[in-house]
Amino acid sequence: MMNNFSMNSFVVGTMFGLLLAGAWFFGNNPSLMLFSSSPLTTSTGKELPVSGAISVVNQPAGDTVVVESVTVPATGVWAAVHEVQGNDLGNVLGAARVSGAHSNFSIPLLRATQPDRSYAIQLYRDDADGTFDPAKNSVYVDFDTGARVVSYFKTSP
Repeated sequence: MMNNFSMNSFVVGTMFGLLLAGAWFFGNNPSLMLFSSSPLTTSTGKELPVSGAISVVNQPAGDTVVVESVTVPATGVWAAVHEVQGNDLGNVLGAARVSGAHSNFSIPLLRATQPDRSYAIQLYRDDADGTFDPAKNSVYVDFDTGARVVSYFKTSP
């Protein structure tokens, strides 16, 4: 009888714990939000989120992207320029290594941006091999929010 009671208590306790964890995780907890704000909109009228750790402004199309400012750990990260396809990040057009706080630095692109299109800059951790590979380098996340660090911009027509 005591064995049966202990097993039932364990199962009920586990289910209750999972229920509480799920309520916390899926609740309206601001620290779990994917993005901090959404002031930029795409040509379809959808709002795009931005990050406080990296800032980029709308700019002319070309073979480089100028990052307004970035603040990352001294160990450094990769800043990669992505095409935006709908609500998803697409191909990487170029990347540059950055460490600490910087402003107005350029990221050279392997393929130029096109006029009147949406793009994003996302940060990646370096895997210590000195080269950027989005398949090997993990996405950098903000320690306070747990959200990926990404900033969106548009190219002028």
